[in-house]
Amino acid sequence: MTMKDWKHPGLFAAGVLFGTAGIKALSSKDAKKLYTNCTAAVLRAKKVVMDTVTTIQENAEDIYADAKQINEDRTAAEEAVEDVVEETAEESVKAEAEEQVEA
Repeated sequence: MTMKDWKHPGLFAAGVLFGTAGIKALSSKDAKKLYTNCTAAVLRAKKVVMDTVTTIQENAEDIYADAKQINEDRTAAEEAVEDVVEETAEESVKAEAEEQVEA
């Protein structure tokens, strides 16, 4: 047997010991307390993030509604200007026609 063949059983045994020690360490009361505190911190962070997201969504809805209103007002104003321009043009045509009839 070569030296390489003797290393594998040793590595396997070391892995088993390390794994067993790791499981015991991870299942201890101190580890459970750490996991609980970390989970509680994550839940608090999630709440803060969700509150922020809700606020942003509400603001986005307000901005969208205001933008729609601005565009509707602008369209109405443009239509009013177009109506005035058309009326003025019609009045000018009528006035010119009357002037030609009088002349």
